[in-house]
Amino acid sequence: MNHKVRQYLSDILDCTNSIEDYVGRKKNYNEYVKNKLLRRAVEREIEIIGEAMNRILKINPDINIESSKKIVSTRNWVIHGYDFVDDVIIWSIITKHAPKLKTEVENLLNQK
Repeated sequence: MNHKVRQYLSDILDCTNSIEDYVGRKKNYNEYVKNKLLRRAVEREIEIIGEAMNRILKINPDINIESSKKIVSTRNWVIHGYDFVDDVIIWSIITKHAPKLKTEVENLLNQK
């Protein structure tokens, strides 16, 4: 695997781990919505994930990550449509999509 791709995958893994750390194991939507600092921190991690994925796709457009293009689109939405960011959608990313992405990235990083 390309060294840069491995670096970007590690960045994505770091971000998914940070999101898990921020929201905790009990994942409470109401607490998330009430905490602006938490929301902004998660949004920033999503931006980084999307940028890293964008860079990966430029090097290896056939990378085995199911939602790679949606991840880049989400990054663009969070950055450029900041006034339309929907907490429900972000929460879905946190609870459903980020864990799957983490598993996909770990699998790729474990390949030789």
